[in-house]
Amino acid sequence: MRRSFKDAIVGFSLLGGVVIFSGLTLWLRDFQINSNNWKFTASFSDASGLAKGSPVTFRGIKIGNVESISFTPSSVEASLNIKNNNIRILKPVIAKVTTSSVLGGDVSISLISKAIINEDSSKEIKFLPTDKKCLKEKVICEGDTIQGDELKNISKLTEELNGILQQVGENEVIYKMLDSLEQFDETQEHLDELILLTKEELIKAKPLIASMHQAMDQVNNILSAISTPEAINDLHVSTSTLKSVINKMDKLTTSLNTIFADKELTDAIKS
Repeated sequence: MRRSFKDAIVGFSLLGGVVIFSGLTLWLRDFQINSNNWKFTASFSDASGLAKGSPVTFRGIKIGNVESISFTPSSVEASLNIKNNNIRILKPVIAKVTTSSVLGGDVSISLISKAIINEDSSKEIKFLPTDKKCLKEKVICEGDTIQGDELKNISKLTEELNGILQQVGENEVIYKMLDSLEQFDETQEHLDELILLTKEELIKAKPLIASMHQAMDQVNNILSAISTPEAINDLHVSTSTLKSVINKMDKLTTSLNTIFADKELTDAIKS
């Protein structure tokens, strides 16, 4: 009996150790039996540094992990396992690969929503991401695929800088910039000369402008004088007198024409 009891204790101890070890292993792998989990895919052109188990964050809070990574001829597909189906992530959304610093560090995926959130949009979202009636045009639903943005680190920046320098060397951009600067300097010199000539012409025009001001003042004075009732009355009288003189001259001209039309009279005058 004692030996059987000891064998039973040893057996239960081994079984408990196996259970504890298995649970610890699953916990270290971040495995949970949870019906609230749901998945979707993020597609990247380059996912350098990303690995299975990398954390997934939304608004700075961890909400899941990268479950698996697969490759296609044109992209890298990361399957994201989200551990809470109450999270609604409004579209449009970008899955951005981030790190703790530009020099490197732990790599994670940050979900960035560019949607404008208001009370109306919140009321429209009634279904969970795992529901069959999930609004795919509004939020991320289970099985969706979103676009990913690659990691920007010091290596990537160095590659881009080398590409820019190589392009500069091939296209002789520096020489073209120098030529453009020389042309700009020449244009600026001509512009300075034009400004100087303009200033000289303005200086010459000052006396003329002053004379024009005086003439305008005189015209204003004349108009002011003419606008008085006495001046207007005198102008009417002068106009009437001038008309009378013109009429008399017309009559005199007519009389002279009649006289000179008489040939006998003109012959007599000549004789």
